[in-house]
Amino acid sequence: MNARSPHARQRTDSNTERLAGNGVELVRERALAADMQAALERVYLLERIADVSDFVRGAGDGQRESVLVRESSDGTLEMSVQLPHLSDDASLDGLCQIIEGVSHFVVLVERAQSSRRTTQLELEVQAEVDKWLLLAGAMSRFDVARSAALRERLYERVTFAHDAQSEDGERYRVANDTAHGFVRRLERRYVGRARFAEMRADLRRFFHEGQEEKLRLARTG
Repeated sequence: MNARSPHARQRTDSNTERLAGNGVELVRERALAADMQAALERVYLLERIADVSDFVRGAGDGQRESVLVRESSDGTLEMSVQLPHLSDDASLDGLCQIIEGVSHFVVLVERAQSSRRTTQLELEVQAEVDKWLLLAGAMSRFDVARSAALRERLYERVTFAHDAQSEDGERYRVANDTAHGFVRRLERRYVGRARFAEMRADLRRFFHEGQEEKLRLARTG
């Protein structure tokens, strides 16, 4: 995700719950994004404030998912969720890019509504967790073996576009490792015993925590 904002940390006032956005393109991608938003809201028990499909735009040729954020002079939080076109086979990478954009949107809207701060690292960590959550939820059967296979594909068999020594490269690697640790904890505590109601409660707690607590929870056994 390439979030661009006037500030390194996005802080909003109470009137920024008014959001500006529109969009009518990418029919398939917008429909998927809407379904993903609804699924995240169900798990995290969030009230619908804005529809992500209204904010979707097409990414440029060869560009990946990005979320552009700007706070206007009247306090309105303006966003654009730029998504690439899905290929006919709807590859895992394409689906993950849509999940990232939707996850960032959901977090930014929730934080704006509650006048809380967020960071680029927190957005990336949450998006990495949401990938596992939504892809796991789409499976007809889910158990430890399937969770481990999905976890490997998402967090172990990965390549990074940015060098490890760069700021972006470090952030993406920390996000990947943090989400991997947290998902491994969920898998160990809940998936094997099919304790999915308790797992959803843990996921909700994680969502509502800030960056430092997310990092701590990922290290907790």
